[in-house]
Amino acid sequence: MAKAKAKKKTSAKKKVAKKAPAKKAVVAPAVAKAEEALAKLQKSIAAEKKSQAGLKKKAVAAKKKAAKSGKAADKNAAKRARAASAKSSGKVSVMRNKAAAVSLKLAKVTALSKAKAAQDAVKEKVAARAAALVAADDAATQKAVAAYEAKWRKKRAAANAKKLKAVEKKLAAKAKADAKKVASKVAAAEKKAAAKAKAAEKKAAAKAKAAARKAASKAKKAAKKKAAPKKKAAAKKKPAKKVAKKVAKKKPAKKKAAKKKAAPKKKVAVKKKPAKKKAAKRKAKKK
Repeated sequence: MAKAKAKKKTSAKKKVAKKAPAKKAVVAPAVAKAEEALAKLQKSIAAEKKSQAGLKKKAVAAKKKAAKSGKAADKNAAKRARAASAKSSGKVSVMRNKAAAVSLKLAKVTALSKAKAAQDAVKEKVAARAAALVAADDAATQKAVAAYEAKWRKKRAAANAKKLKAVEKKLAAKAKADAKKVASKVAAAEKKAAAKAKAAEKKAAAKAKAAARKAASKAKKAAKKKAAPKKKAAAKKKPAKKVAKKVAKKKPAKKKAAKKKAAPKKKVAVKKKPAKKKAAKRKAKKK
């Protein structure tokens, strides 16, 4: 049983190891022609040899007959048979020489054909090898390009990230500065608005005070008007000294009014002097 199993295994292996049928060698036309000519000559030689053998037998038989009979006719027949046999052997030798020449030609043509076939095979192998190398180069190029592209993309991505970081930093700084400016403007506007509101409050307070004063003065005037008849009656009763004091008190007011009137005159006089100087300068330039 073990041997049978072993045999089965070997047969299975042999089936797997079957080779593909070899390609039939292409015969060159010159080789085929030479082979055909040689085959014809060989056939002719074989036929001639057969006839030569027959002629030899005839010649031997004719010779024996002539020797026995001694007749001239038998002797002539023997000569003719011998001549025919010699002629046949000559033909065979000529054919053999031709066959040798054709065989030599065939060998030469076959050698040339084989050399050409070998050259063609070498060319085919070289072409196949070149195609394989081109394919390998293409694959290697693609691989190298892919590796370079990955490296370049990685480098470019790092550079772009750096640029984006710088741009982000710059824009953030600008946004911060803009926000600061806006905040300062808002603060200034708020300060201005607060100052304006404070000024408005002060103005309103001043107006209120002025209105209060005015109202107070009006109230005083009204009180004075009411109290005027009573004062007049009291003034009649007062002595003349008090009236003299009032007149004395009123005199300084007149002096003040006089000073006020005198002050504008001085100012006018001061202003007019430079005008005269300018006119004099212009006259001097014209001269």
